[in-house]
Amino acid sequence: MSARKSRPTPPRRPRPASKSAAPKSSPPATFREFVAAFPDLGLAHESVARAVDAAGPLDARSLALVKIGICIGAGLESALRSHVRRAMQHGATRAEVEQAILSAMNTVGFPRTVAAWAWARVQFSRGDR
Repeated sequence: MSARKSRPTPPRRPRPASKSAAPKSSPPATFREFVAAFPDLGLAHESVARAVDAAGPLDARSLALVKIGICIGAGLESALRSHVRRAMQHGATRAEVEQAILSAMNTVGFPRTVAAWAWARVQFSRGDR
C-alpha cells in the first residue's frame, strides 16, 4: 500500500446569503474529519448542496423541513438532527418540525416516525449545537 499524501484542507466556501441568513453552527466532528481526510469530496459535496439550494424557490427553512422528511425515509439519525437544527436556525418552530416528522408516518410507518421524533427531541434538548 502506498502512503497517502497529506494535503491542506481548503477553506470552506460560504453558501449564498439569499437562502441561509441564519448563523451556521459547526458540522459534527465526524463530518469535519471526513472532509479533512478527503477535501476534494468535501468541496464537491458543498458545491452540490449550494446548487440544489439555488435550484428552486424554496427558502432555507422550507428546504430543511423537506430534508427532515428525506432523512426519516432514509433512516439517517445524524442528518435528521442536523436538519432539525438548521430548520430551527431558519425560523421553524418545534411544532413545525414535529409536523414534518409526523407527516412521514403513513409513508414510512409508525416505528420509523417515533424513532425520528426521538432523534429530534435529542436535538431540541441540545439547542443550537
